[in-house]
Amino acid sequence: MIAFIVLISIAALAIGYVFYGRYLSKKLIVDDTQITPACEINDGNDFVPAKASLLIGQHFSAIAAAGPIVGPILGGLWFGWIPALLWIILGSIFIGGVHDFSSLIASVRHKATSIAEVLKEYMSPTSHILFLIFIWLTLVYVIIAFTDITAQTFVSVSTENAHGPGVASASILYLLLAVIMGILLYKFNFNLKIATAIFLPILVLIILYCSNLPQPVSNLFSGISIKQWDIILLIYCFVASLIPMWLLLQPRGYLGGWFLYLTIAVSLIGSLFGGFSIQYPAFNLDGFASLSNNKMIFPMLFITIACGACSGFHGIVSSGTTSKQLKKESDARKVGYGGMLLEGLVAVLALGTVMMLAKGSDAIKGDPNMIYANGIANYLALIGIDYNIAISFALLAFSTFVYDTLDVCTRLGRYICQELFGLKSKSGAALATFITLLLPFIFLMAAKEKAYLVAWPIFGTTNQLLASLVLLSVVVWLVKTGKRSFYAVIPMIIMIVMTLWSLLLMIIPFIKAFPEFNGVDSTRMIGGISGIAMFILSLFIIVEAFNVLVIKRKKPGKVSVQQS
Repeated sequence: MIAFIVLISIAALAIGYVFYGRYLSKKLIVDDTQITPACEINDGNDFVPAKASLLIGQHFSAIAAAGPIVGPILGGLWFGWIPALLWIILGSIFIGGVHDFSSLIASVRHKATSIAEVLKEYMSPTSHILFLIFIWLTLVYVIIAFTDITAQTFVSVSTENAHGPGVASASILYLLLAVIMGILLYKFNFNLKIATAIFLPILVLIILYCSNLPQPVSNLFSGISIKQWDIILLIYCFVASLIPMWLLLQPRGYLGGWFLYLTIAVSLIGSLFGGFSIQYPAFNLDGFASLSNNKMIFPMLFITIACGACSGFHGIVSSGTTSKQLKKESDARKVGYGGMLLEGLVAVLALGTVMMLAKGSDAIKGDPNMIYANGIANYLALIGIDYNIAISFALLAFSTFVYDTLDVCTRLGRYICQELFGLKSKSGAALATFITLLLPFIFLMAAKEKAYLVAWPIFGTTNQLLASLVLLSVVVWLVKTGKRSFYAVIPMIIMIVMTLWSLLLMIIPFIKAFPEFNGVDSTRMIGGISGIAMFILSLFIIVEAFNVLVIKRKKPGKVSVQQS
């Protein structure tokens, strides 16, 4: 029974939070007598202390997107649900949780600067620049993968109904609703509780309306291809990255947060009380160790699950916005470590939508977003909700998760690009956004259908490699400030080995075919070139860290103002 697996997973994550979270707090010397940057600076803009109960909601909304849904579903399909489940649970507790918790504390101890700035304090300026480039490239691949996944959602078709046009129209109305809400909140001082009471029911009405679109409207959206949706979504990313955060991102994130928690509640209740049995194989031996299709369980499982067990993107969020709002250091355990374990639960629930399906069934052949949506629809059917409405709700919820990641990644990519090239003006911001979105545009236009299936392994690898480099930065900080670091060293080694291994598997075929370009299409070419660049960048940073940690270890390092 799926309910038994979910209960065991919840118990394991809870035990990990209580005992290993407490252990990490001691090793990181979490101290509430230290004044956090949020309280010390408290400028009412970027640095604003927030209660843990509020901060974890914002943090979780930022880190939870399509990653803990698509990754576990692909991992379960390719390797079976037991390997995927074990990596989700163990990875969340001992690797992903350590990554998020320690990067948050490291940032707080360095006046809430980014993890790249933490690395800069102990290593060379060149390492800092290369790390920024690596982060930028990782964000680019996130944009590629999630843009195409969303485009697939907008044209997805079931055996009986075309749901894509309804989801596309609902998504557009949802964004317009968020803009109206933002204007009312920030320009007319509208009360948040009243706005919530008004706009949430309107959002429900939008879902109900768009689940059964009038034929003319449906035909209008049906004529838009996946490639055209890719372009439209990239244009959206460009605009969303440049307009004020209060106009779209904040109100949309607020409304999306309700979707996020409601979807988790539906998944949890459905999996626990729906009586669904496990039908998918525990181990999928088809291509289990095949070099030809790049689906060897080692290392591909570890980069396929991605955000469901560990994510470098989390370290960017933890050291980017969350550290500037941490009211006291002990809250880092609830927000950083607890947020990762909560995302692990989302991954387990997503995996459950695969477990309930029989191998070889038509549902298994669908895209991950449709597998997830069908699972949610099955849960909602338990309380008598119509399938069309249920599937529209699930797909819109899925798209909502992706929106949060798309505009956040584009904005972060713009920040990095502006910092690297010194583009400070408004026109510079537009140019930096254009540069950030240029590579996704080229990749998506050159790729065949379902480009995300090509981009996902590269995205997963670069994202996990970013996690290993974040852990490497944490280890450098811990060693240089005289703290024990083995609890971060072991996860770092595991992530470095698995991610570099997977990168090699992806770039070796490209290198072999390079002399004549035989068998290498334009998509694979871009992936191969990017993979080589990421491999070289990461090796340089790793060698530089080894030089700092081993060769120059006896030399005194710089000490942060807040390091105890």
